[in-house]
Amino acid sequence: MLFEETPLRGAFLISPERIEDARGFFARAWCRREFEANGLNPEMVQANISYNRSMGTVRGMHYQRAPHEEVKLVRCTRGRIFDVIVDLRKDSETFGRWFGTELSEENRRVIYVPEGFAHGFQTLEDDCEVFYQHSAYYTPGFAAGLLWNDPTLAINWPIKHNPVISEQDQGWVAFDQANL
Repeated sequence: MLFEETPLRGAFLISPERIEDARGFFARAWCRREFEANGLNPEMVQANISYNRSMGTVRGMHYQRAPHEEVKLVRCTRGRIFDVIVDLRKDSETFGRWFGTELSEENRRVIYVPEGFAHGFQTLEDDCEVFYQHSAYYTPGFAAGLLWNDPTLAINWPIKHNPVISEQDQGWVAFDQANL
């Protein structure tokens, strides 16, 4: 596996290192030892799938408050998404900054989202499926989110018009109003 740190400290893009032959390829998708060797949390206790029918669907920007913060490993197993993370760690030099990247069934990359980050994505085509692994169990009373289109964050979503978004995600607070 190839680990590439993003501009946000502690967040990584992880690409499979392919062994190819006439049949196709083989690649490791996850390895506890490799995560530990790169200083990343290897504890994963839950996995989820998000299926999205329509291009332009936005899910996010979600996080869990302390003491139930979580690491997420996110990959797109069908279609393409624009995946976004926001650093919510007040002691971080990248606090309040966001990073976005395309994840797809073709590039097979994974984003490692550290504890203390908000996460969301926008589908870039119809019929997208996203697979998440989590280091902590979902705890409803600690679930929170940021407004996906907060002008303070100024996330540059690729599809600007008519996003498909839930009422809950439309109702999250702006970054400067969040109880971080």
